[in-house]
Amino acid sequence: MPAGDPFTKSERFALDDAIRQAEQLCRLEFSVFVGNSEGDPRAFATSLHNSLVVPARSVLVMVDPTRRVLEVVTGGYARRTLSDAEVELAVVAMQSEFATGGLVSGLLRGIHLLAEHARAPETLHAGPE
Repeated sequence: MPAGDPFTKSERFALDDAIRQAEQLCRLEFSVFVGNSEGDPRAFATSLHNSLVVPARSVLVMVDPTRRVLEVVTGGYARRTLSDAEVELAVVAMQSEFATGGLVSGLLRGIHLLAEHARAPETLHAGPE
């Protein structure tokens, strides 16, 4: 594991795979930052989110394990399909996993839940009757 990298090669692969599946499921962009946040964690996470290629369509999950902080930032377009309550459910699920030492499992669970909640509902009938 490279210095400063909190993940093994297989954990990084699992996270990359989860992000790719989430993006395919709901057509939003997902990013994960795990590391030390500078200053106010929310402001730091928002700054990271704003630096993304398409912040309006992006969801950023920021975890600072040292400070025990978790922030989820969603862009304007993402908020159309992902409510604050749905984000909170994903946050609670991640925190539960983190509390038992499962950083990667918590991120995987959170990414999956965020994508599931943001997924457009299936159209049952789209044509004329």
